[in-house]
Amino acid sequence: MYEPIRTKSVHSTMAGNTTDFPHRSREEELDIQLAGHLAALLAVTDELRATAPSEDLDLAAERLAGQVARLREGRKPARAVASGGKPKVAALHRRAHALAGRALVVAASRADTAAAILAAERMDAHAAAQAEPQELTGVG
Repeated sequence: MYEPIRTKSVHSTMAGNTTDFPHRSREEELDIQLAGHLAALLAVTDELRATAPSEDLDLAAERLAGQVARLREGRKPARAVASGGKPKVAALHRRAHALAGRALVVAASRADTAAAILAAERMDAHAAAQAEPQELTGVG
């Protein structure tokens, strides 16, 4: 009824041998994700430092840079320069809180205690910074 296929599939001949390109392990993929989240958090932290300098943010930025360098096998992360506009500090704290949360999830997934502790500390710090204006104004 049907004629058998006599040639190889186009898909199998185009793909070739699938072992000819590098594969990353799950741990390597998680390292890349974690380094990306921490680098993004570092960029927001640098923006906050330029907008509202504090020793806490300076220390956090150095610790974040150290963790990113560790995950990237010693390569130091690019540091953000303050943008020309005046960003709202509250918006930056919200963004930093979200980024720290993402980093915490990935750090917990790869069982990286140092990065998880740092991410959790940054989440707490940014949550507290978001709550400060509401306490001062009596709203909320």
